[in-house]
Amino acid sequence: MEDDKIVDLFWQRSETAITEAELKFSRYLYSISFRLLQNREDAEECINETLLKAWNAIPPAYPSVLRTFLGKITRNISLNYLEKKNALKRGGAGQVDLILSELEECIPSIETDIEGIMNERAVIDVINNFLEGLSVDQRKVFVRRYWYGSNIKEIGKDYGFTESKVKSILFRLRKNLKRELEKEGIVL
Repeated sequence: MEDDKIVDLFWQRSETAITEAELKFSRYLYSISFRLLQNREDAEECINETLLKAWNAIPPAYPSVLRTFLGKITRNISLNYLEKKNALKRGGAGQVDLILSELEECIPSIETDIEGIMNERAVIDVINNFLEGLSVDQRKVFVRRYWYGSNIKEIGKDYGFTESKVKSILFRLRKNLKRELEKEGIVL
C-alpha cells in the first residue's frame, strides 16, 4: 500500500493503518532499533511503541515521508530505552555511548530554554547544510554511523571500504563539521 494511503488511514482513525504500516515498515524499523539495542525483544517492543506513537501523532501530523517519520520515532524510542537500560547498569558503555562521544567534540550541548531551542535550530540548519555539501559516499557513511548507529565494520562492508578508511572519513567529517559550526558562530 502506498504511504499516502496509510497516512490517510491514520487520519480516518482506521486500525488498518497500524497493520499496513507494520507490514510495510517493520523490517526497516527493526533494523534501526536492533542496531542500537542489540536485543531482538527490545527492538520488537520499540516497533510496537513506534506504531502507538504514530497512531497518537497522526493526526494532527501529516508526514510527507512516512518511512522517515516512523524511523525517527523508532530511533528516539530506542535511544530512550537504551538510556534507561544503561542507567540501570553501572559503567554500561556501549555502541551508542561510543558514537555520542565521537560527536561530543563537534556538537554543542543544547539547553532547554528559549535561547537553547533557538541554538538547537541553528545547529540543525548547519548540520543539514553540511550534509548537503558532502559527496554521496561521505553522507552515507556519516548518516549510517550517527543516525542509524551502525558500527565501523558494518559500514565498511556495506560500502566496500576498509575499517581504516571509514574511521578516516568519519574523523575528517567530524573535524569539518566542527569547523562549520564554529564558522557559523555556534559555541562548542
